[in-house]
Amino acid sequence: QVQLVESGGGSVQAGGSLRLSCVVSGYTLSQYVMGWFRQAPGKEREGVAAIDRRGSPSYADSVKDRFTISQDYAKNTLYVQMNSLKPEDTAMYYCAAAHWFANGWQLSERSYPYWGQGTQVTVSS
Repeated sequence: QVQLVESGGGSVQAGGSLRLSCVVSGYTLSQYVMGWFRQAPGKEREGVAAIDRRGSPSYADSVKDRFTISQDYAKNTLYVQMNSLKPEDTAMYYCAAAHWFANGWQLSERSYPYWGQGTQVTVSS
């Protein structure tokens, strides 16, 4: 059974940094493609970052050059380092896993069947 557990969320001021973690169990991280998504109140869930089995990342334009996705196979853990945070980054953040995704669909939630419960990030101005 695939399980994803996020942590690392919290409250920070604008310009600050956070690193979110997603510990995976029930499978080997290297066998899946992974993504980070977020959902703000009243808004649809959006893809933030994704990484394929080769380690190639993809980012939403809104977070490019500020967020970095990475993974540690030894710890079976996915990360996203978030720098220069803005109030508009405030949202619940989710990690997700998939066996594969089609090119161009890395940041689409429809590509991912497995989801964590989320961790809240709040950025104050």
